[in-house]
Order: sequence, then C-alpha cells, then structure tokens
Amino acid sequence: MPGTVVVGAQWGDEGKGKVIDLLAERADVVVRFQGGNNAGHTIIHAGETWKFHLIPSGILYPGRTCVIGNGVVVDPAVLCSEIDDLRARGVDVGGLKLSANAHLIMPYHLLLDMEGEHKLGKNLIGTTKRGIGPAYADKAARLGIRVQDMLDERILKKKIAAALEPKRQQLRPFSREIDLQAMTEEYLTYGHRLEQHIADTSALAWRALDEDKHVLFEGAQGALLDIDHGTYPFVTSSNPVAGAAAVGAGVGPRDISEVWGVTKAYATRVGAGPFPSELEDEAGEEIRQKGAEFGTTTGRARRTGWLDVVALRYAARLNSLSALAVTKLDVLSGFDTIKVCTRYRGTKDQDFVTDTFPYHQSVLHHAKGEYESLPGWSEDLSEIRAEADLPQAARDYLAYVEAAVGVPIVLIGVGPGREQIIWTEAAKDSALAADAMRAASATS
Repeated sequence: MPGTVVVGAQWGDEGKGKVIDLLAERADVVVRFQGGNNAGHTIIHAGETWKFHLIPSGILYPGRTCVIGNGVVVDPAVLCSEIDDLRARGVDVGGLKLSANAHLIMPYHLLLDMEGEHKLGKNLIGTTKRGIGPAYADKAARLGIRVQDMLDERILKKKIAAALEPKRQQLRPFSREIDLQAMTEEYLTYGHRLEQHIADTSALAWRALDEDKHVLFEGAQGALLDIDHGTYPFVTSSNPVAGAAAVGAGVGPRDISEVWGVTKAYATRVGAGPFPSELEDEAGEEIRQKGAEFGTTTGRARRTGWLDVVALRYAARLNSLSALAVTKLDVLSGFDTIKVCTRYRGTKDQDFVTDTFPYHQSVLHHAKGEYESLPGWSEDLSEIRAEADLPQAARDYLAYVEAAVGVPIVLIGVGPGREQIIWTEAAKDSALAADAMRAASATS
C-alpha cells in the first residue's frame, strides 16, 4: 500500500482536516509531521464538532495508530488538554503515539513570541503567539528540549538552564514568570502523564510501511507558508510541503506514493503578508460570512479572495501534487460571476506581468491579480453527491481549475459535514481514495 501525504496548497485553512478524516478511516497509521498547535482542524463527525490542534484526525477511528512525529513542536499542556477532552467524550486514545524526538514548546517560548511580535509593531508577521517560532529556533540552535527529556529530571533541568542562559536579556521583563525549578517540575509531570504515548515513531512508521499498511502523512498550514518556499518572512516556522513528510516522520522519500493538495474553491489568508487576489469589498465579506472564515486556533477573521491559480500551480510544483481536493465549492453559490486570478501585474513603480509565482519578495509585494471571469451558479450544492449532478457552471469552473493547474481533482467539498463530499472519476486512480469510495457506496 502507498504512503499518502495530504498538504495545504494555499495559505493554510483549506479544510485539510475533513479530507484527512475521510482518508484516515481507511488508513492504518496517521502521522502529523510538522507544525504545532498554531494549526487547527475542525471536523464534523457523527454529528459532533471536533477541533484538533496537535492530535491527528484519525484518533476518532478505533484501531488507528495516530502519530505526532518528530517534526512537530509540542506544547504538552495543549496535548494533555486534548487527550483529556477526547477521553471525556468517550474516545479511546490508546493508539496515540508521540515521538520521543519531537521538540517541546516551553513557557519562555510563548513569552518570546509575544515580545517579538510586539517589537515588530506595524511590521508584525501575524503569528498565533503560540511559541512555535522560538521553539523551532531553539531546535536549530541545538538548545531545544525534546519529549524524551521529560523522562529524566537531571537532563531536563540541565537543558532548560542551558536554553535560558542566552535569553536572559530578552526575558528580563518576565523574570517573575521564569522559575527553573517550577518549570522542571511542571514538565516532569507532563512527562509522567504522556509516558505511555512516547515511542520511537520513526520505527513504528517504517514497520507499518514494511508490512504494506497504509500510512497517511498529515501536514499543517499550507505550501505558501513554507519557511523556505513561502512568502517569507510572513510564513510559518516549519516546512508544510510534501518533502518534509519524510523528514518529520522519519521515513524515506520512496515511501511516499501519492501527494494530495487541498485547496478551497476560493482563497483565504490569516495574518500579514502578500495576497495578490485579496478582495476587500462586499464580495470578500460575503465569502467570509458564507464560508465561516474565522480561525480555528485564533478566531481571527481570515482575509478572502478569488482563487489564485498562479499560486496554486506553484504549490503543485513544490509538492509534486498527484491530486487536488477542492473544498467549500458551495460557498460560491449565488455569485453571478466567479473570477479566477490567472496572472499578476505590478503596481506603483513596479511594471511587470507574470503568470508564474515571483521568487523575489519585492515583486510579490507589489503584485495584484488579473482575472478571468466565469459564469456563476445559484443552485444549492449541499445535497449533491455526484459530480454529474452539479450545475453546469460549477462543473465548468472545476474543469477550468483542473486544466489551469494540471492536476486532477479527486474530491469536491459541498458543505461542512463529513458526508457533504463528491468523489470524482479521477479518485479511482488513487488506492486510498478508491477504498474510501467503496466504503461510502456500501453505507449509502
């Protein structure tokens, strides 16, 4: 069985949780491979709404192994809270595994994140202030505290002291909140609570693949927020692209056979940074309200815009996408005309036209979208379950996107519910999707 990676093909918040949830039901192992609790998945499952920040979506299916990989930065307070909530709602968390090599978000990382954003003033990046960036910075500086360190008091205390030393000047305003002994004791307690879940998850994933089990690799955020390939510095602090799945899970690149990119039928972005197809008018507000475009983690209103195929082609190239899942097509119902951003034009003193994603930040920051207009539709899509039953204009829109990006669409979302999806003919070429389609047909 192949390993399948699911990544965001935009600026995050594309609806990956729902797609992963659908595939997780047929997978054996689900691995979250990067990011932290700055991400959020909202899933409507069996009539209940679930919000996950660290735990993979597959936890709702008995018998699934759900892995938080070494590439994730973990706030143990958040993880323990999620585990407690799942147990309180009757979900078995025995299949949850936490990489011993994953790095921890420490209390001082939260303080540094807030202070860093405050100092940037009007140039702030728009982080979630969850300590993600400072935790990854410590990891790169070899000052990180890892999950396994919570199991050894002597090592834990020594490493915290070493990590604090170069930060004393920055942390001086928070001196009352930094207590080495209290911090050590708090994280030792987390270690005791989480010890039953801590494992060599790289070996676990390898064994599953070696036994021909299906492993699903779950990414957070989106390709355009990648720290190397995104709209730097307005990016996340990790690599939410498919190539990072191997690193963040501890497997080899040949273990990945399929890469799914998830995109909304339009575009959104949270926080600061360039957004060439952004709508700052009534149409943008209508999309925001109809699509409930408010962050799972922060509650912040998302910026909205028309679908940007320039950026989507870039994401397809970065990830070697083999399939697209298009979510929230239903949100576009009611628009007489739907626009698609097909190229960028420079503004102010920048004179350029391009249909490829600019590599230079000065170009990208002055880019505004140029559009092609397509006919809209008025029909409610929420009850449609077959592609052939979609309005012709909706089918034409999807065909346009598929041709413009050069990647087949395998899944279409037509509402927030788990059952509000349409599998396309192209899904039959995907082993995991085909299995999920057969399961859906058997229960319908």
